[in-house]
Amino acid sequence: MPSRRIEKQLDEPITAHMRTDFTPLNTRQTVEEALATIRESSGEERIIYFYVVDDEGRLKGVVPTRRLLLSPLEKRIADIMVSEVIAVPKTATVLETCEFFIFHRLLAFPVVDAQRRVIGKVDVELYTTELADLDRSVRKDDLFQLIGVHLAEARQTDPLAAFRNRFPWLVANIAGGIVAAFLAGFFEVELQKAVALSLFIPVVLALAESVSIQSLSLALELLHGRQPTVASIVAKVRSEAATGALLGAASAVVVGGVALLWLGQVSVALALLGGIAGSVTCAAVIGVAMPNVLRLLQREPQVASGPVALATTDIATLLIYFNLARWLL
Repeated sequence: MPSRRIEKQLDEPITAHMRTDFTPLNTRQTVEEALATIRESSGEERIIYFYVVDDEGRLKGVVPTRRLLLSPLEKRIADIMVSEVIAVPKTATVLETCEFFIFHRLLAFPVVDAQRRVIGKVDVELYTTELADLDRSVRKDDLFQLIGVHLAEARQTDPLAAFRNRFPWLVANIAGGIVAAFLAGFFEVELQKAVALSLFIPVVLALAESVSIQSLSLALELLHGRQPTVASIVAKVRSEAATGALLGAASAVVVGGVALLWLGQVSVALALLGGIAGSVTCAAVIGVAMPNVLRLLQREPQVASGPVALATTDIATLLIYFNLARWLL
């Protein structure tokens, strides 16, 4: 277990550990002007990335050292920079910053204020050296693993706070279950016409929920520490919709085939084919979109995504399945 001394330092603000001896570049500079600026600066020991700012000092991009050195001198910095930059807020602790290194595997991050002005940077070598100094019996790789475990544990230390954080989102499950019950009652006539439809409700729901959770888990893993955009969400939804359609089609053929052989009712088999294919595709979209949309709305996706996604998936699945059954019957 990490020592008490490590735990104390992990809770310190990152501003106490960041470096301020960095050379920002301006979006209006050319490569030649940027190189001149770097030569004239006091110089820092390690240069990994050059962060690009506007005239107000707001973070606009990042230029890897190799790209800067190999680009034509007349090229503008704005044309060669990478505009999507992962930045650490100045309110972050050392523990929270460590999460950025674990998940993104970058060598440095800029530290920004509320207006995204760059006020410093944190360097992985300096960072790991400081932590290793606290406990030299722990190798750097092991230390990162311990921090990852500590990070998960630290967020669950106060049961009352955890309850307040998680219970409101469980209301989504409760509401979803009530709506699902009303839907079953609303489509009671269809269920009476083909009792077999009700036999397959659990498997239809289970397939959709499983795919939704798979998509959600993958989305959370890729999302960690990033701020999504509408364009990135649309791209992810398109890709996951295609995957969901393939998963839904394969699952629908298996379940529909079994239903046809077992019951010999073509209408039920067709309802299952369409219901599973449609609901699984929809579930994949919901699973990948939910955490991204919540992060875009400044909500905590790890806690909220699961209950909301599952409740939405259940309602969408039953609507697709029952409406298709009504049309076929």
